[in-house]
Amino acid sequence: MNIRFTPHRFTGTVKIPASKSHTIRQLLIASLADGESEIKYPLDSLDTQSCLSACKMFGAEIEEQRDGEKIISWKIKGNGGFNKQNNKTPCNSKQLQLQSSVVNYSVIDVGNSGTTLYLALAVAALQSQSIEFTGDEQIQKRSAAPLLDALANLGIQVQSNNGCAPITIKGPWKGGKVSLPCPTSQYLSALLIAAPLASAGTITEIEVPLLNEKPYIEMTLSYLKEHGIPFEASHDFSRFVISGGSSWKTFSRAVPADFSSAAFPAAAAIISGGQVTLLGLDPKDTQGDKFFFEMLAKMGCAVHWKEDGEYGHSVTVSREGKLRGGTFDLNETPDLLPAAAVVAAFVEGDTALVNVAHARLKETDRIAVMAQELAKLGVSCTEKPDGLVIHGKGFLSVIENVINGHGDHRIVMAFAAAALGCPTPIEITTAESAAVTYPGFLELLA
Repeated sequence: MNIRFTPHRFTGTVKIPASKSHTIRQLLIASLADGESEIKYPLDSLDTQSCLSACKMFGAEIEEQRDGEKIISWKIKGNGGFNKQNNKTPCNSKQLQLQSSVVNYSVIDVGNSGTTLYLALAVAALQSQSIEFTGDEQIQKRSAAPLLDALANLGIQVQSNNGCAPITIKGPWKGGKVSLPCPTSQYLSALLIAAPLASAGTITEIEVPLLNEKPYIEMTLSYLKEHGIPFEASHDFSRFVISGGSSWKTFSRAVPADFSSAAFPAAAAIISGGQVTLLGLDPKDTQGDKFFFEMLAKMGCAVHWKEDGEYGHSVTVSREGKLRGGTFDLNETPDLLPAAAVVAAFVEGDTALVNVAHARLKETDRIAVMAQELAKLGVSCTEKPDGLVIHGKGFLSVIENVINGHGDHRIVMAFAAAALGCPTPIEITTAESAAVTYPGFLELLA
């Protein structure tokens, strides 16, 4: 789907949707708990629906409560980490005849959700039924090789297409010591969520020679602490030790608002000269992408936080005079690169987004794609192996009026924000991908 944007000032008040990272973690934890949990005000997006489907395949029973089109909560009856198997075969399972026995062989389609794929791979390793994971064209190009190597060294049977989906996993989890380089933190989060449910006496020791996106590990560990699951961790997160025999507990809680999504309406206001108040963001949350508001302040924007009785907190952002460039380390927050790059296009001078080579490993190579598409708007960029330098002019001059969204939700949303500051209308392709994490965002801008 293509969508056309005309330049205009974006201003107003926006309730930010729930965090995708929190929603997916809560879904998996609730499915692995023994009993009923409630997730209040979750993110209802393509990615979280993929995770919801995976949890049902794992045996969780999920009841959805709605108020019109809005999901109020998911009530999830977990299965205690596969300790209670349902005799019914999942609706999209295959029956494979192996000699004289019949084995249930489940196929889980994660769509475009890399978070679901990586975290669910480790969850699947907890039991002895073979489970195959597949996904869309982008997912089938995203390697999970370091995670799969670690799982294999923990005794799990693994088959893949050179580290990519389709991937087949078959437990049980035997434990041991593994080395796990993490260009994406999701590899480590996957082991941290699953390892406690290995059989009692099983020890999982993880050496982490490389770790990007550290705040997402802090998020995962906050759930372990909240549920009373013991673990050992070095101060720099280079080593973890987790004993099996623990369990996830049932819970009832709301999902925090998403800082990653909030970056886009904030960018739209800054680019277009408007003022926007964003509701529901908690500045004390573990999400690393709250750094975006520090960036805006350093670039000369007005950023004002205040407590809000109904929504907890709100933040108001606006542009005050000329934007300033700078150098920003995005190692912990690679998802900010597209939004930061389009804001940097309106700086008079250079802005360097550095230490973020793993942005090339997302749905697209976001460093290359942002440079390629910003050039269509008259913005020169210099690609680095681990970053992007944007040579801003303070304004855009449209050379080509069709931007390729590359089927990447964050690319699409970034250029939708940039379009509001263009001198002429522009069109963005694959706009439907915005619904992966922020349904309704394009309608909000329009």
